Amino acid sequence: MEESLGGSSDEVNYSLTEDEATTLANELTIKLKNGDRPEGNQEQIKQLIAGLADKRGLLRRTFSESLGLIGKKATPELRHALLNSQNVTVRRAAAKTLKLVGDPDALPDLLKALLTDADLVVQGSSAGAIAIFGEKGVQYLLPVLENPLSTSIQCGLAKWGLAFIGAEGAKSLKKAAKSKQSIVRASAIAALGDQIQSLNDDEAKSLVINALNDCSNEVQIEAINLIGILQEYDWDTRLITTKLDSDDIEIRKQAALALMKLNAKDQIESLKERLDIESNLNVISIINLTIKMLTD
Repeated sequence: MEESLGGSSDEVNYSLTEDEATTLANELTIKLKNGDRPEGNQEQIKQLIAGLADKRGLLRRTFSESLGLIGKKATPELRHALLNSQNVTVRRAAAKTLKLVGDPDALPDLLKALLTDADLVVQGSSAGAIAIFGEKGVQYLLPVLENPLSTSIQCGLAKWGLAFIGAEGAKSLKKAAKSKQSIVRASAIAALGDQIQSLNDDEAKSLVINALNDCSNEVQIEAINLIGILQEYDWDTRLITTKLDSDDIEIRKQAALALMKLNAKDQIESLKERLDIESNLNVISIINLTIKMLTD
């Protein structure tokens, strides 16, 4: 991974008055309507980033879109703003704008913002920006899951990012599905649905099936959920039925729900047998509902 950007080449701080921001936004709107790109010189880039602090959302959008059109030339200043601006609105907009620019050089700083910024919107926007980079993005989201200091929200954002990447990060996701860390395996399994749907990937399907017997309950649950979601595929429903005998209540609940989604009429008798010995009221309720749906 690349080192994050420690500072800007020019530390001059720009700010815009409300009138200056309005004038600049109007000029840019006219240019954009005429099909003209912004000049993209350093002074203009700094002015546009200063404009990201404006309280008016439509103006911020104009400045962000203009920076996106400028492209990679805007990356250094956007990276600097993301990590160093004292204005949370600027940091939020910088993360979203880096997504528009699509420059992978920003990945180290997006990861740092996800892990260290106190603002949850900045964290979420940074995760969203990382997710557009496919395989490269996977390599920056997995460390969030592997880091014991990551919060549950940060891990959740990383999982969401991996699911968004889906088939575009298939190689890394299939490798991650064999990780020694259960949270990484679970997140990778959950993200393999797109790969299976898009390419009918037999290797990915095998990983999901194997995950049904993972030593981690969390991984098993993700596999059961995914199989239920991918109901158009010819899964062996008996593999799910065996999970009705799990010691884990959540696994039993998810197994019953998956059998419902899979329209597993061939497992009605197994569901009834489980119902006779089930002690948890929530599981009993779900099994009853599943049997009803399958017999109607």
